[in-house]
Amino acid sequence: MATPSTRRTALKNILAGTAAAGAAGALGAFAPAEHPLETPALKNNINHSVCRWCYGDLTLDQLCAAAKSIGIKGIDLVGPKEWPTLKKYGLDSPMCNGAEINLTDGFNDPQFHATLQKNYAEMIPKVAAAGYKNLICFSGSRRGKDDATGWANCVQGLTPLLELAARHKVVLVMELLNSKIDHKDYQCDRTAWGVALAKKLGSEHFKLLFDIYHMQIDEGDIIRNITDNHQYIAHYHTGGVPGRHEIDETQELYYPAIMRAIVATGFKGYVAQEFIPKQPDKLASLRKAVQLCDV
Repeated sequence: MATPSTRRTALKNILAGTAAAGAAGALGAFAPAEHPLETPALKNNINHSVCRWCYGDLTLDQLCAAAKSIGIKGIDLVGPKEWPTLKKYGLDSPMCNGAEINLTDGFNDPQFHATLQKNYAEMIPKVAAAGYKNLICFSGSRRGKDDATGWANCVQGLTPLLELAARHKVVLVMELLNSKIDHKDYQCDRTAWGVALAKKLGSEHFKLLFDIYHMQIDEGDIIRNITDNHQYIAHYHTGGVPGRHEIDETQELYYPAIMRAIVATGFKGYVAQEFIPKQPDKLASLRKAVQLCDV
């Protein structure tokens, strides 16, 4: 049995180690290029990515260097001007952007079709030429349109682009966003709405981006909706609910179970971390999230 003296010595050692670890974490927040993060080898059941916009206070070079050291394979939501930087680090662009107008003016409204069709007709060949596959798109806001009208307008706007997408082996991927908190009035705000549109289009070159954060807010039942509709899903985004912060014990979803459900569907695409780090050491939060999802 340990004596009081040895217990006191052990406690001092533990506290000293904790303080040192905390200091090291704080120093690591903005030093990815100079001091790569150490991460255990990943299981490779999931292709990990991270969304660029969540780390705007890092240069793209810093984010790419950190991503490589963590085991992340791609950077989401970047366009042609940033692709050369990704290629420099050997990273993929799993969800390209740059053809959309914005999140509110989308394919569900004919007044935007001419602009969107021009933008996407120019971007699809660029995505293919760069060796990428997925290009994001959006339904846009309802603006009073019922579901049937929204679907019909999206079909009208997207159909002329699908032949071009098929020719270039590119997939147009519509993101599911919540309309309750972050994107009020957005029309493609339920899995069922997006799946119905995919069925109407009937093309392997149109699929959905299942944002777990957004769908937890608007519909919940995440694992069932993934399992039942996985054939229409090309990509996943994460995020803690509430607040879109770290996907840890502070939020209401248990991500390892969700990741196991995704893997069970045979999914071979990417899962991208899209949370806004709340902790001072942002890259440590990212590394922890990747480890949590690495089932």
